[in-house]
Formats: sequence, C-alpha cells, structure tokens
Amino acid sequence: MKDQTRPANKLFPPLDAEGRASADLHNLSPNIASLRNGSLNNTGLHPTPPKPLPDAASPLPGMPSAAPEALTSPALTTHFRHIDTWVFDLDNTLYPAGSDLWPKIDQRITLYLIRLFGLDAMSSRALQKYYYQRYGTTLRGLVVDHGISFEDYLSFVHDIDRSSLAPNHSLAAAINALPGRKLILTNGSRDHALRTAEALGLVEMFEDIFDIVAADLVPKPESATYRRFFDKHGVDPKSSAMFEDIAQNLIVPHENGMTTTLVVPEPGGADHREAFEITRGARPPHVHFVTSNLERFLREIADGAGGEAKLREIRLTSD
Repeated sequence: MKDQTRPANKLFPPLDAEGRASADLHNLSPNIASLRNGSLNNTGLHPTPPKPLPDAASPLPGMPSAAPEALTSPALTTHFRHIDTWVFDLDNTLYPAGSDLWPKIDQRITLYLIRLFGLDAMSSRALQKYYYQRYGTTLRGLVVDHGISFEDYLSFVHDIDRSSLAPNHSLAAAINALPGRKLILTNGSRDHALRTAEALGLVEMFEDIFDIVAADLVPKPESATYRRFFDKHGVDPKSSAMFEDIAQNLIVPHENGMTTTLVVPEPGGADHREAFEITRGARPPHVHFVTSNLERFLREIADGAGGEAKLREIRLTSD
C-alpha cells in the first residue's frame, strides 16, 4: 500500500492545528465556504434529481420483448449479425455491480475532497455527489470550478486494491469469440482500465481504451464524447454494439445507430450504483437488450455467429 500522507503542494495544502486545510476561504467558492463553516443550507448541494428515463410500453420495432437470456443463439444473433465493433464500458460492466471495486473508488473521491478543501466527510460526500450530478463526473466539476490537476486526481482516486478481482476466463473467451474489433469506452482513466482489465484477465481481448482524458474530460453521456470516440477509432456506430451499466449512457449511442445492451446486476445481487442511475420498470426505448449475465449473453451471440468452435478451442487451451 502506498503512503497516503498528504503531499506538501498547492493541491493538498498543509493542515492547520485543527486538521483543516489552511487555504484562504476567499479563494474558494461560496458553496465550499458554507460547507467549511459547518452548514449545508444555502449551498446549492441539493440538485434536482434527473428526470426518470422514459419507459417503453412495447419493444422497439424488430427487437424482442423477451429477456435476452431466454433467446436461443440464432434468434439473438440475428440482431447482432451486422456488428463488427464491440464497445464495452468498464466499471460495473466488465465486472459485477456488486464488486467492491467501485465503492473503493467512490471512497477515494470523497477522501480527495476532504484533503483538498479540509471539509468533514459528510460535507465532502455531499459536494462530491453534487458535482457528479451537475457535471457528469466529480472530476469535471473540480476542474471547471477549481482548476485542479486532472492527472493528480485520477492517480489518487484510482489508487486502489484490486486483489478482490479474479481472472474471468469464461468472459475473456466469450469476448474473444465475438467477430470484429473490441474497445473499452470509460469515464475513468486509461491506467485504471488497464489495471482492472489485467486483473480480470481481459486486457488482451481489447484493441484499445478510450478514457476520460481522450474525451477531453467530457464524460458520457455527452454526445461530444461519443463523436470523439467514433472519430479517433474510426467506428461506424451503425455496425457497432455498446454494452453499458447506466441506461442514460446509451441514449446517444442509440441515436447514432448502435445496438445497445444494458448490463444490470444479477437478481438479488448487490448494486453500488447511484439511485438515479438505476433504471426501473419497463425497458427504456433506447435500450435494445438487457442482461444480468454478460458472459452468457455474449456466448449466445458468439455461438450463433459461428463462434462456438472458437469458444471450444479457447476452453480446451485454458484447461
């Protein structure tokens, strides 16, 4: 474990005798000043929750209404027959939403704000979630409002223990059996994606990673991020599929012609996503498929697309 002692620099100013940062309150926003004075009132940290995603009373034209897991391989493959590029979110998608990985990152973000502003944990948490809902990521809010170093932030919040992740050879085989290119599109950092994919045994499956820095710190679900991604990697959205755990992040991909799949937790499983990120009720119209088992879902696609022999070969090689 790395030494987490606060470095003596302008990002983390020295603490005073009471353990608070000695930065001048006048250089901070009114919200931060109010928080440091011990009040959550009149700070603006109670944003209106995003409007709920629209529900679909009936399936999209040409899309099945049954749960994708219940489809046979040929039926499922029909909807992915034209796909030559497979795009995956990272966190809570390539590993289960019940994993302890995201809570560790979430806690590091809170700690970052505590150290940056000298706030107590509750106020830091409120500010963190305010920035997240307003800007799409806490990072973007801190960069826009306070001009922090995004490199320092990303290094700090992703400095976590990944030993709880085990290699997922079955998922690796299913991804490898898909015909075409495979890419990761994440609101996290490239280093975090590489380390996490390596821990999962998936790093060799992917051609490249498009991270928050490549997106100029503009996160999903902003349309500019997807345009940058399409342009940089030469992706034709109409022949691409997107796998993501947050339904809102599939709106723009759907509008651009991507085949979209929402990855949700197993029934009864833990879910560390924010309440406003969780889609309830009927499948939203911009989500073509929903699966709670990504590995099985991809195997169904690969088997029906002629990937069964490749999967069998990979299984024999890994035995």
